[in-house]
Amino acid sequence: MAARIVVLANQKGGVGKTTTAINLAASLAMMEKMVLLIDFDPQGHSTTGLGFPKPDQRAGSFALMKGAPAKALILTTEVPMLQMIPAGKDLAQLEFELFELPELQVLRKALEVVQDDYDFILIDPPPSLGMITLNALTAADEVIVPMPCEFFALDGLAELIETIRRVQAGPNPRLQMGGILLTMAEERTNLGAAVAQEVRQAFPGKVFQTFIPRNIRLAEAPSHGKPVAFYDLRSKGAQAYLNLAREWLGQQVVALSEER
Repeated sequence: MAARIVVLANQKGGVGKTTTAINLAASLAMMEKMVLLIDFDPQGHSTTGLGFPKPDQRAGSFALMKGAPAKALILTTEVPMLQMIPAGKDLAQLEFELFELPELQVLRKALEVVQDDYDFILIDPPPSLGMITLNALTAADEVIVPMPCEFFALDGLAELIETIRRVQAGPNPRLQMGGILLTMAEERTNLGAAVAQEVRQAFPGKVFQTFIPRNIRLAEAPSHGKPVAFYDLRSKGAQAYLNLAREWLGQQVVALSEER
């Protein structure tokens, strides 16, 4: 069975998108799922967060989008069953090239040759709704939206949802809304609880029960080039992402049984 391709998307920065990409990918791998993480963000934070230097134009996502074979670009991480394709600042120039000659199927076509090698492919695009992110959404089966438990949490979400709907109506009708993940959560505070309630009411059935708390270990782990579970397995951050992986895998099983 071909890998399920999942995009972690939010047009706002600082919402825990890359943290989720790294740690959900690692948690799935720890549960013996073969995972490929694609850093698709010119900032390259998933790359450095897993201990790799940012690549030049001959390697990584830039080269992938320029026609280099995916298998030649894959790196093996210290997490068994987790591999990645890195990214660097050169990827940013693709935004202009893709805009001048719109092509939304480049990434999807590039991944076809490796889809059978993995259970899941996770993509970490830039915090924008530009051509790079649209390529990711066109390649994906599912999108997960990390959202911080903060006062302006819903700002901009309508635009993202509308973009997802346009992709569903156009180049990728199979794209599904996988769920909204509450991050940086402090549900014991009045504000955190109010924001969580507001998001759950606005999107019933689309918000993960698992939430990601503010946790110093989550902030420290990238500087060591490790997922948080390999930095401090007992931390609240590590346990939260393991719980998220379990919850999400449970959803996959239910969806598969319903399809049958």
